Amino acid sequence: MKIQKTEIVDTFAEAFKMWGARVVITADTKQWARAAAASMTGFATSVIRCKLEAAVECEIRKEDTPDHRPGVSVLLFTMSSKTIAGQLIDRIGQCVMTCPTTAAYNGLESEKTVSVGGKLRFFGDGYQISKVIGGRRIWRIPVMEGEFLIEDTFGIQPAVGGGNLIILGTNKYTALQAATAASNAMREVAGVFLPFPQGVVGSGSKIGARYKSMIASTNDAYCPTLGSISSKGVLPENVEAVYEIVADGLNEEAVKEAMRRGMHAAAGKGVMMITAGNYGGELGKYKFYLHNIIKESNT
Repeated sequence: MKIQKTEIVDTFAEAFKMWGARVVITADTKQWARAAAASMTGFATSVIRCKLEAAVECEIRKEDTPDHRPGVSVLLFTMSSKTIAGQLIDRIGQCVMTCPTTAAYNGLESEKTVSVGGKLRFFGDGYQISKVIGGRRIWRIPVMEGEFLIEDTFGIQPAVGGGNLIILGTNKYTALQAATAASNAMREVAGVFLPFPQGVVGSGSKIGARYKSMIASTNDAYCPTLGSISSKGVLPENVEAVYEIVADGLNEEAVKEAMRRGMHAAAGKGVMMITAGNYGGELGKYKFYLHNIIKESNT
């Protein structure tokens, strides 16, 4: 199967069950909302070392936010429902509450909720108060600039982490151009975020290593400089650069749609193949078959 001249490998991306939350950050200006979101989503590329994956989902018009100020939606995923509350508390408390003029609201309606504002309120040292505003219980925490507003509870739900595409290019320039185009297209899908810098991975990993202290190591099968040195090498001779894109989403359909858009955006001159990473179907709950995704989009 091909899109333009790019071969779509007959394989699948293997993804995992995660737990997701959405935080709506508002501020007096877009700049401050963006600053808080950037701080909150720092060091959040992979659960391997970061313990969570997070990124900006989109910006929100002030007409559509709870307090009618400019907003940014952040998605945050962890491997366990038991750990997501702590991550929300830590990151909102350290990265959003500390940012001037901001407030934090729940952006995910779900039956399962966790206490966030209900825990952060103690920072108010007894001076905090709660109000029900528009059906939301909001804690008003006194801070040096005035008040920090945060919703009492945040919804969480099962989510999908680890949908991916691997782009094989004839040189670094064209491969990175293709990966960037794919990333831009994939991030337009609601409920999806790409946790790595600008959505593109320059150093994909495999599980395990020769060294016992490492739980993951370089994906030598896709390292062009190793050539015939790696016993697992799978690259054609004229591939000089490989980039991966990881997509997390609130549901399977969102991840599929992001992968579909990514493949179409990346395909073209200079991209020999688009494939995906998996573990033989032994670890992840979800399997996203590249050919099926393309076929479904053509029906």
